[in-house]
Amino acid sequence: MEINNIVTQFINTGNYTLSPINDGLINTTYLLEDLDQQKKFILQKINHSVFKQPEVIVSNHLMVNELLRSNNYEFQIIEPIPSLTGQLLVKDANDEPWRMLSFVENSITFLTVPSLQTAFEAAKAFSYFLNIVNTEKLPAIEDTLPHFLNFKKRIEDYKKALENAVPHLKESAKAEIEITNQLISLPEEWIEMEKSNLIPKRIIHADVKISNILFDQNHQPLAVIDLDTMMISTILYDFGTMIQSYTNTTHEDDGSAKNNFNPEMYEAVKKGFLFYLKEKLTPEEYAHLDYAAQVAIYIQEVRFLTDYLNGSVYYSTKYPEHNLDRTRNQLELLKGLRAYLSY
Repeated sequence: MEINNIVTQFINTGNYTLSPINDGLINTTYLLEDLDQQKKFILQKINHSVFKQPEVIVSNHLMVNELLRSNNYEFQIIEPIPSLTGQLLVKDANDEPWRMLSFVENSITFLTVPSLQTAFEAAKAFSYFLNIVNTEKLPAIEDTLPHFLNFKKRIEDYKKALENAVPHLKESAKAEIEITNQLISLPEEWIEMEKSNLIPKRIIHADVKISNILFDQNHQPLAVIDLDTMMISTILYDFGTMIQSYTNTTHEDDGSAKNNFNPEMYEAVKKGFLFYLKEKLTPEEYAHLDYAAQVAIYIQEVRFLTDYLNGSVYYSTKYPEHNLDRTRNQLELLKGLRAYLSY
């Protein structure tokens, strides 16, 4: 069995259990328990089609961990575990990379935000993490997802998809296309601020969903996990995607959602995000938090709509209109946010 070969390269025993962890959308993740040592680990196959340079993920992770350790970081640190031959990446027969990570005992995760207090604690945990890693001199973090935050390219990709889409897809998405086109200038200020260096470059996590915080049984944060997407960009993106993720009262697949924006959650997340970062943010960053939330939701909506118009080739879908339902959900979320902010 192929996976058995991978496991034994890390723990050198066949006496183990392996349980899939299914809440990730990109990598394939397992809970591995070495029954000889009575120890648990995370075993993960990195999606090579998404992460073209998995070795960059590893080097970034090591650099960030060193930053955390050298700055008296109080949460638990997820450590890469080398194979028996000292390798942090092991290739399988299909040349797919695997890695093993330390496991945090007695931890729980949430797929959706269970309460305002938990949302505040999660945002505060990310605030603490980002404050710690953003020292005066940033390490040489490399981009694991080139062009991921290139919003100009996101809009160009959408326009190209719209131009080339088959007629029945454009007809089905007619209402969503109309709203998207009405808001097409929304990211322009963001693009200009980055181009003109009006907002500083910082280390960001870039995947600040609540499932990337490990909590204890009392819903207090234990660890920030999944550092694969860390990059140098604007910290506004982390705030914006936190709002996009936490304030939605429905699942993002729900295309019939109405009034799915939670303003109390918005304020809880903002309060948590600013807890450690308020003094570090520049006036420009602070002034653009509300704007960043709108742009993050809009860009996610554009990505769903682009994929739908392209024939759903990027996101995993379960039915033909799946990406269109996701688009509708994000548009409703954006509508609620803009109403709350009186845009």
